Amino acid sequence: MGDKKESSRLIANNKKAFHDYFIDEQYECGIVLVGTEVKSLRMGKCSIKESWVRVDDNGETWIYGMNISPYEKGNIFNKDPLRVRKLLLHKGEINKLIGKTKEKGYTLVPLDVYFSHGKVKVKIGLARGKKLYDKRDDIAKKDQKREAERDFKVKLKV
Repeated sequence: MGDKKESSRLIANNKKAFHDYFIDEQYECGIVLVGTEVKSLRMGKCSIKESWVRVDDNGETWIYGMNISPYEKGNIFNKDPLRVRKLLLHKGEINKLIGKTKEKGYTLVPLDVYFSHGKVKVKIGLARGKKLYDKRDDIAKKDQKREAERDFKVKLKV
């Protein structure tokens, strides 16, 4: 019936995750939301900067610290903005994540929250922490690339 113009739309992303971690694998998962949280997400009221993902002993994946601001017109139906929310993954993916996160240095971080065909999705990444020298190296590479692009622009204008 309804004509979907766009198949996916970004709500929030976590740029800091790519600065602080090496992202080895990425997974798309659904998220369990209640009440007016979806309306709040449609308005773009979401932050995942300070959030993290954990797999519990029952084999369920949870996202902690994800902030979905309360919907203004929601009054009594609004939930706690920082409540723990369940992520939906296939059992095989969860088992793989459990095995990987038991290895030293691996953790799960949320990368993006977006709408995909009308459903809210969260992209999580299997990440290894970067050392300080790795971060400095990345910054140096970005600066070199920016400098090269600036030189190229100047040469084109002359």
